[in-house]
This record gives sequence, C-alpha cells and structure tokens, in this order.
Amino acid sequence: MEKKAVRVAYGEALCKIAATNEKIVVLDADLASATMTGTFKKEYPHRFYDCGIAEANMVDMAAGMSTMGLIPFCSTFAVFAGRNYDQIRNGVCYPKFNVKFGFSHAGITLGEDGGSHQAVEDIALMRVLPGMTVFVPSDANECYQCVEAAAKINGPVYIRTARLPSPVYDPQPFEVGKGIVLRDGRDAVLFTCGIMKEHALETAEILAGEGIDLAVVSFHTIKPFDDLLAREYAAKCRKVFTLEEHSVIGGLGDTVASAIIGHGVESFHKIGINDVFGQSGKPADLLKEYGLTGPQIAENIKSHL
Repeated sequence: MEKKAVRVAYGEALCKIAATNEKIVVLDADLASATMTGTFKKEYPHRFYDCGIAEANMVDMAAGMSTMGLIPFCSTFAVFAGRNYDQIRNGVCYPKFNVKFGFSHAGITLGEDGGSHQAVEDIALMRVLPGMTVFVPSDANECYQCVEAAAKINGPVYIRTARLPSPVYDPQPFEVGKGIVLRDGRDAVLFTCGIMKEHALETAEILAGEGIDLAVVSFHTIKPFDDLLAREYAAKCRKVFTLEEHSVIGGLGDTVASAIIGHGVESFHKIGINDVFGQSGKPADLLKEYGLTGPQIAENIKSHL
C-alpha cells in the first residue's frame, strides 16, 4: 500500500489551491524543509514568507495579512503552538481573523527528537479556542481535503499533520464536521483520528479473527464535532473506545465523551498518551512503548469487553 507523510500532502495541497486562488500566502518559521512548505516556496516564491525562529511574530504578520483580504497559512512544528499561543488566541481567534495554522510533526511518531518536540497536547490547546476549526487528517488524501476546506472557511483553522509516512487510502466523501464509518460492527466501537486510522483498522481485523465485531469510525474534524454519529454508534454498540496519538486529556477522547454522555453507553475507555511526555526513539518502537500498535490495542479492548 502506498505510504506518504501527511505533512508532504500538506505542502502539495497548498500548491494546488494556490494555483486557482491568488489570495493564498504561506508563512513559515524557519522550518520549510520539514513542514514541507518549501514545496510552496519553490512554486510561489513571491507569496512565501520565512519569518525565522519567531513564531509569535509570524502569527501577528498573518493576522495583518488577513485584514488585507489574503488567506495566510502559518506553519511550524505542532509543539511550538505554545510559543505563539497568546498571538493565536488574542491576535487571531479573538478578532475572528481568517488565518490558518498547518502545524506538523505532531505526536510521538515524530520519533528521535524526543519528548521536548513531540506535541501531545496541541489538539487540546486549539480545540478550546472559540471559533477555531480543528482538523486531524488521517492520510494524504484527507489532508488535501482539509486544506481545501480550510481555505474556504472564513475564520481560524488548525490542521495537525504528521511526519511519519502512513498508508494512503481511497478518498472518501468529505464534509467539515462529519465523521466517516470505516467499518460497521455491533460488539463495540472504536473512534479514532489522524494516522491512528491504520492501527484502528488493524485492531478490527485482529478482533474479527477472535469473533469480536468492532466498528471503526474516523473523525477528520475534531471541532466542530459530529456528535450525532458518535451518539448513534455509542447507542448501537454501547461499549465505546477512543484511539488517538495525543494525550487522553483534552483530545478526541474528551470530545467523544462530551458528545455521548447520557446516550446509553455501557462502558467508555480512552486509548492514547496517558498524561506523560514522549521520549526519543524510533516511531515504531514508541508506538509499542505507549501501547498504540494493533495487537496491543486489541488486547486493551478485549480486557474491557
């Protein structure tokens, strides 16, 4: 199966939408070769701005550009969201400016850079901001769709991208705020987002071999969230699990919990990063260390059924 990093698709998508929308501009904080906005820089050098290691200034520049009718996309590592959080909150979200944030290298699959650079809290930070749309694309094709949708939304948008190459699935119909049923089931449901989609589907295959019918539902939009779909499957399956490459605090798990509370759930369990920082290591080893591989997730789910 073809594999491509979501961050690569992000850079390609920016070039694609810029070809027909002259309002698109891109700002980066000295990381264009890593965030893959360097692709855009080569195609549209006059519409690219390297702001240096000055993330807060980058966001303020983008805010100003948005007031002039441009659609700026800011890019850096997801872990640096904290460096410019005040500017994102007060400089963009508070006045409802039309700025997009494509932050890459999220989660523990960043790998050897270690816990200081592995953002496991960024969804929580962005989700809580009033007016912020939050996308977590699961693969390259979904990333294209998220970038295209972000350019059409009038307001702040956060797009979380990953460094690790992941499988590219066939494109699915895309609608902001709507989840996608990847696999139907009746015994339990596993809600997931981002590149954990691969491991969620592997988990379902493993459990199917043991006679457990697991539904898998993926959410590319964490905010606004598809409450209705989450409630439908929670009521249908009654045993609910969430899976994310993010802290179990403030991310997909808490989003799902808020949506389904009081809707006939028998049990609910969050699978993710359990209130700890990441550490240095190969992505595959880190996924295993934190219990996020298919066989481990399957065992976790079985222990609660």
